[in-house]
Amino acid sequence: MKIVVLVARLLLGLLFAVFGLNGFLHFIPAPPSIPGDAGVFFGVLLKTHYVYLTAGVQLIAGVLLLANQYVPLALVLLAAMLANILTFHITMMPKGLGIPIFATALWFIVSWSMRERFAPLFSRNAS
Repeated sequence: MKIVVLVARLLLGLLFAVFGLNGFLHFIPAPPSIPGDAGVFFGVLLKTHYVYLTAGVQLIAGVLLLANQYVPLALVLLAAMLANILTFHITMMPKGLGIPIFATALWFIVSWSMRERFAPLFSRNAS
């Protein structure tokens, strides 16, 4: 099981490091046009430079996973990213849902192995 978690952590880290870096360097070609609301939404992300925040968070979390440092923090950051990525693809662009589902499966594998670190988040009392 340790090997499965290691491979999942490295794949997840690599995936987000590459896509985060792509947000700055644009080495993965973008599709010629994104239809409908998905295109409008993506255009707003680019125009307002919001894409740099999301790419930066993805890059930092991916590097943390690859370095095996602050893994719980990286997983929390990626949980928010994955929620938004999945919502975008489910509601506006279902065609590209494969990679987000794969990334979410990897996230669950790594997170499940660290569930004891997240247990305090689910305590009812703050003390």
